[in-house]
Amino acid sequence: MRIAIVTESFLPTLNGVTTSVCRVLDCLREAGHDALVIAPAPAPATYRDFPVRTVRGVTLRQFRVGLPSYELEGVLARFSPDVVHAASPFGLGARGLAAARNLGIPSVAVYQTDMPSYLKQHGGPLGAPVERAAWRWIRHFHTLADLTLAPSTQTLQELSAHGVPRTALWRRGVDAESYSPERRNDPEVADLRSMLAPRGETIVGYVGRLAPEKECHRLAEVANLPGVSLCLVGDGPTRSALEQLLPRANFLGYRSGLPLAHAYAALDVFVHTGTKETFGQTLQEAMAAGLPVVAPAAGGPLDIVKPGVTGLLFDPEQPGSLRQAVGGLVADPAMRARMGASGRGKVETRSWKTLTAELLEFYGSVINPAWAPGIRVA
Repeated sequence: MRIAIVTESFLPTLNGVTTSVCRVLDCLREAGHDALVIAPAPAPATYRDFPVRTVRGVTLRQFRVGLPSYELEGVLARFSPDVVHAASPFGLGARGLAAARNLGIPSVAVYQTDMPSYLKQHGGPLGAPVERAAWRWIRHFHTLADLTLAPSTQTLQELSAHGVPRTALWRRGVDAESYSPERRNDPEVADLRSMLAPRGETIVGYVGRLAPEKECHRLAEVANLPGVSLCLVGDGPTRSALEQLLPRANFLGYRSGLPLAHAYAALDVFVHTGTKETFGQTLQEAMAAGLPVVAPAAGGPLDIVKPGVTGLLFDPEQPGSLRQAVGGLVADPAMRARMGASGRGKVETRSWKTLTAELLEFYGSVINPAWAPGIRVA
């Protein structure tokens, strides 16, 4: 199969969209498919020997954004794909969907970023009307796609409520080999734990971008819990403010690859704070590492966390709810071990290879609707 992936984000920018696209490309290469990537500049000329075509980009709030280009028709026509995959479309991806429609190429849009909420949060007094305008724009360009894939049932419901047609559920994969309880035996993890918890504290950690939409200020509720060492892994525009808010916390900065796996393995409890997540990939990674997880009872985490089994959900509208949930886990090592083992069991089969196989079925369903009769489209 020939797949053209038009992505709003790609290397060297590292975020959830880039990671998902790269993992899908890895699996497509292993399965013998052909692919083309269209992404904002700058970007590498190739990835896994797949060509990467770039369009002009600008940087907005530390995000590299591709500018919609009428060159896309020509690029797609020359590549002649069987399907166009728009990854987290909004600007460049929306233009890619329009180009696919103009050329008569089937298309799949993958909804991953809650852009309306992001724009509302950063829009000041104009936040609410900007959010409404964003949803009108999203509804418009998603009607151009033959199918829109969403990562959680909550997101599917939100898309339906805003009039987005032809949707289906496609979750995210996780690297259960890199993120594993076995990493706790690595000497680097022992060294990190000694640094983070010199007096044997319970290490409570967050992994992700340090930005307003991640709502990391909520961690103040647990920062002064007795016997707790708080750790934040990641970087972003709110780091300085968070360092002032959480003066006793350990800030490890941005990590990827093996150092990130070691950071997960060094934790005892994982906390996710954002209430506007369409999925919650770091929750899956923490569960793969054998950690009990705590997350808000909102958005994507509702699909991932089974309360009392793999972790706990807290009420983001109730002050003290996060502190109570984390405090309960800190006080009960046996419960932490039980939930960590359950979480590992839940996600260890969610490989990117399996999820990419599902994605290929979705591609087939738009190329030939009779090809995959088991696909459920809302």
